[in-house]
Amino acid sequence: QVQLVESGGGLVQAGGSLRLSCAFSGRTFSRYAMGWFRQAPGKEREFMASISRSGGGTNYLDSVKGRFTISRDNAKNTVYLQMNNLKPEDTAVYYCAASPKGPIVLPTRSDEYDYWGQGTQVTVSS
Repeated sequence: QVQLVESGGGLVQAGGSLRLSCAFSGRTFSRYAMGWFRQAPGKEREFMASISRSGGGTNYLDSVKGRFTISRDNAKNTVYLQMNNLKPEDTAVYYCAASPKGPIVLPTRSDEYDYWGQGTQVTVSS
């Protein structure tokens, strides 16, 4: 069974940066595409970014392009989300997820992901 554990969330001022990490265990990490989603209070879960199994391909929500960077280290079984120039509207619980789709697929829908972490809170103050 796959387990995902996010870390790195917290409180940051607008314009600041955070780096989220998601540790993967239970299966072969390199056989899963990975994604980051977020959910703000009263809103639906929203796709942020995805990365292919090898890390050679990435995809982003338009509103975070140029500010957020997804990456992975297959030797460490970890996926990252570097978030720069954070805005108050980025405040949400951030989730990582694992999808068996591949090898070059970049899934964007929640139903394409089989496994989810518990989430980490990101709060951006103005």
